[in-house]
Amino acid sequence: MAKSLKQSRASLAAKKKSKKKSEPAGGKQLTKQEMLNRTVHFFEQNSSQAYNYKQIAFEIGVSSMTQKRQLIQLLEDLVLQEFLISPASGKYRIDNRTGAIVGKLERRTGGKIFLVPSEGGEDIFIMDKYMNKAIVGDTVRVRLFARRKGQMQEGQVLEVLQRGHDTFVGKLDVSKNFAFLQVDNRLLCNDIFIPLDQLKGGKTGDKAIVKITEWSQRDRNPVGEVVEILGESGDNNAEMNAILVEYGLPYSYPQIVEEEANKIPEEIPAEEIARRVDMRGVPTFTIDPADAKDFDDALSIRKMEDGTWEVGVHIADVTHYVKEGDIINEEAYKRATSIYLVDRTIPMLPERLCNKICSLRPDEEKCCYSVIFKMNDNADVLKYQIAHTVIRSNRRFAYEEAQQVIETHEGDMKEEILTLDSLAKKLRERRFLKGAIAFERTEVRFEIDEKGKPLSVYFKESKDANKLIEEFMLLANRTVAEHIGKVKSKTTKPKTFVYRIHDLPDPEKLSNLSQFISRFGYKLKTTGKNTEVSASINRLLDDVQGKREQNLIETIAIRSMAKAVYSTENVGHYGLAFDFYTHFTSPIRRYPDMMVHRLLDRYAEGQKSADEVVFEDYCKHCSDMEQVAANAERSSIKYKQVEFMSDKIGQTFNGVISGIQEWGIYVELNENKCEGMIPIRDLDDDFYFFDEKNYCLTGRKYNRSYRLGDEVVVRIKKTNLDKKQMDLELIEKL
Repeated sequence: MAKSLKQSRASLAAKKKSKKKSEPAGGKQLTKQEMLNRTVHFFEQNSSQAYNYKQIAFEIGVSSMTQKRQLIQLLEDLVLQEFLISPASGKYRIDNRTGAIVGKLERRTGGKIFLVPSEGGEDIFIMDKYMNKAIVGDTVRVRLFARRKGQMQEGQVLEVLQRGHDTFVGKLDVSKNFAFLQVDNRLLCNDIFIPLDQLKGGKTGDKAIVKITEWSQRDRNPVGEVVEILGESGDNNAEMNAILVEYGLPYSYPQIVEEEANKIPEEIPAEEIARRVDMRGVPTFTIDPADAKDFDDALSIRKMEDGTWEVGVHIADVTHYVKEGDIINEEAYKRATSIYLVDRTIPMLPERLCNKICSLRPDEEKCCYSVIFKMNDNADVLKYQIAHTVIRSNRRFAYEEAQQVIETHEGDMKEEILTLDSLAKKLRERRFLKGAIAFERTEVRFEIDEKGKPLSVYFKESKDANKLIEEFMLLANRTVAEHIGKVKSKTTKPKTFVYRIHDLPDPEKLSNLSQFISRFGYKLKTTGKNTEVSASINRLLDDVQGKREQNLIETIAIRSMAKAVYSTENVGHYGLAFDFYTHFTSPIRRYPDMMVHRLLDRYAEGQKSADEVVFEDYCKHCSDMEQVAANAERSSIKYKQVEFMSDKIGQTFNGVISGIQEWGIYVELNENKCEGMIPIRDLDDDFYFFDEKNYCLTGRKYNRSYRLGDEVVVRIKKTNLDKKQMDLELIEKL
């Protein structure tokens, strides 16, 4: 009965209140399920009053005495199920004590769907069958089930209050009379029905964007129309654009915004140069990836008469060109960040701005917002100035070129680069002494051909040239944050500002990490001063370098940390060991940096503090969009990994168990860091159960176990590009 009740509630709860009574049965007997469905629906739509069985029988169309007796028994069963209560003898009404709650639906790792309550509190688990045509991302009203002892709180969707999105991407399946869009079931559990006159020429196998136009209660599948055909399934452009659409991200730039950007003059007026600090004569250069086009930061350095160094961190002055309220700014805010997929960048700003006008290209005069430091040979900051400047970069270096100068002490601008490298190393050493954590994960990159096909895998390594730029960007960001946030008096409230914060790690997660690494012979200090804990984490990260378990332990260590986000409430940045930190140095690709530039201008002009509530909303939006963009990037990497392995079916590889769930074992291949899964159904030598706390699968009969970090040999069994999945076959455990 409980199962039937919940099924009925899931299928009927969100129906709009009927304007007329149910049609009488006309002699036709209701099945038990039909009677249950009608009864549940009646009470869901009439939740404020109590009714006797005769009233209910009339409303649901029950007339025979046999059926009425069945109804009485059903009502008593619903009382036992805590769906109804009986406030007076023979009367029934819905049990509102189970409560209803509003929130947003999210799908978590493992595919489970949860309601995140808008007012805070415990997340609510929603089984697929209780979604009631809601979609992940929707804001919904949920009725809570009576809680079972020791179990998580569960519920069912009653009503969709606001759609998170109604546009989906998938593969078309076209038949003679109708078509469907096959959608990734992580997003939508039902394929979308498409009338043939809404296909826009789409063919079976095409990747398409479809908008849901109707989803009535009587229909299992939503009805939709094709918005755009992206191309044939498997085509690189179609697949990359499909990933962007899947995450609700743009894959093209609005023409109207491009046209507005084209109106911006490239030349800097003489009066604008006159009001800026002129640094065009100071040796200046940029260091960026070899394929970069948007150079948003440059460094300058010169020796002063007193023997100190003047070091300039120059940042593209984007807000000089992009003003609050214009359509370029509106589009930039909506995107909040540039998106970096395997083979392309989807910019936050129009190309004319990000790659030309604002980009700090060599031998061109550029407007900048700069932090100019006076430093001694020990990298101590003696003085700083935050100012609008005009610069002229002398040289554009790729990281590899700058690295060669550092290693050989030869090449263009060698004195400037070597001096800055020396100062950066001192800044870095000091930062780690104060408790910064050295998270430097291996980054997977692909060499791809002109059609986007992956030819080989390589790993990005951070060298001294990368660290040189990193340290001076960190210094500028920290200085700007302190400039606004560090007040002289405890009674003075700092002005509203945008901080990049990283909270303390969760003690329970640290404890779990400590227990996990102990099986590899490592130790971790989980209590004490922050500097002691961070020093212990750094020792762990140093100790695992080059070991087979390196990537695994680094991954789990990162998971034990809080996520860095944007906020007006400053709690410091634990990972960097900074009390004050912000993002000032990348306004071409991050909207928070633009907000920081504008707040600096606001306060330099003596204006009052900005509205904290408004800016906190801005911060949340930017944090959310940053996470979405990161998910899309990971999805594009996963697609290329599966594509790269598609011609290696049948080959064997050594790997390390990188993840364990109740449905299978994830294995990361040592050779190329590609990840696949051994389905648990293929482990047919025993019945395995999942031990979540100890990250392992254990066989009930033979007690054989598979744990995170175990070395295995696997064979590539099959690949599925549509699902971005690679299935593996276990050969042996080493």
